[in-house]
Amino acid sequence: MIRGLHPSFRDVLARGGLVKVAGAHNALGAVLAERAGFHAVWSSSFEVSAARCLPDASLLTMTDYLEAAVHMQRAVGVPVVADCDSGFGNELNFAHLVHEYEASGITAVCVEDKLFPKMNSFVGEGQRLVDAEVFGRRIAVAKQAQRGEDFLVIARTEAFIAGLGLEEALRRCHTYADAGADAVLVHSKQSTEVEVAAFLARWARDVPVAVVPTTYPAWHAEDAHRAGAAIVIYANQGLRAQVLALRHTFGEIVRAGHTAGVESDIATLDDIFTLQGLEAWRKLSR
Repeated sequence: MIRGLHPSFRDVLARGGLVKVAGAHNALGAVLAERAGFHAVWSSSFEVSAARCLPDASLLTMTDYLEAAVHMQRAVGVPVVADCDSGFGNELNFAHLVHEYEASGITAVCVEDKLFPKMNSFVGEGQRLVDAEVFGRRIAVAKQAQRGEDFLVIARTEAFIAGLGLEEALRRCHTYADAGADAVLVHSKQSTEVEVAAFLARWARDVPVAVVPTTYPAWHAEDAHRAGAAIVIYANQGLRAQVLALRHTFGEIVRAGHTAGVESDIATLDDIFTLQGLEAWRKLSR
C-alpha cells in the first residue's frame, strides 16, 4: 500500500547521530533503500536523468524531478531529500520550487551554487558558480517562501569542484548559513576525503554538513561523522549497481539462449510482489 506518512527530514536530523541517505530515481529504488536501513532517500537528479538516458545537464524540468521525488515519497516511510540542481533559475524559481515541493509533501530540498544550466560535477573542468551573495539571496528567498516550519533547505557549494579551494568553500557556506540555510553540503571530486575533512575541521557553525563520498569511497561513514559530518549521501551507487546487474543478466540470457543460468542471481517474482505490496492491494478487492 502507499505509505503516505513519514517524518520530516528535520525530524530525522533532530534525532542525532549520523544520517545515512541513499540515492534513487524511482519508488522501487526508494523502497529498497528504506528496507536496507537508510534514514532517508536522495532523489538524485543524476539518477533521474540517467534513467531517461539523458545527461545530468539541466535538460529535465522541475516538474520532471518533482514527479520522481513525489513517487518515491509516496512509497516510503522515510523522508525524501530532493536534489533540485541549481534551483531552475533565479529567486523567483527558488520560491516556486519551494512552494511546489512543500505542497507535494517533500520536506527537504538541496540547491547548488552553479550557474543555470548546470553540468554534472564530475564532468570536465571549469564549473561556473553563481556569485555567493546572489546565491545567498536565493536561499533567503527560498526560506521566506516556505509555509511550514518543518521544510528544510540544504545549500550545496561546488567551490571544491570548481577548484576554488578551502577558503572559498568556507566563505560560501558561511554566507549561505547566514542567509538561513538549514544545512550545507560540501562536494568534492578528489580521490580521498582530504578536502572535505579540511572543511569540516574549520566549520564552526551550528548548521549540519552533508558530504557525498562518490569519488572517495573508502571513507567510512563513522569516520566522516567523527570528522563532523551530520549527513552522508550515497548518491548514485544504486543506479550504478543496477546498470552492472542488468548488463550481466541481459548479456547472459542472450549468450545462453535461456534464463536458467541467471535465475539464482535475480529476484523471485514473490520478492517483487512483496515490494509492490501486492497482498495489501488484493485485500481491497475481497
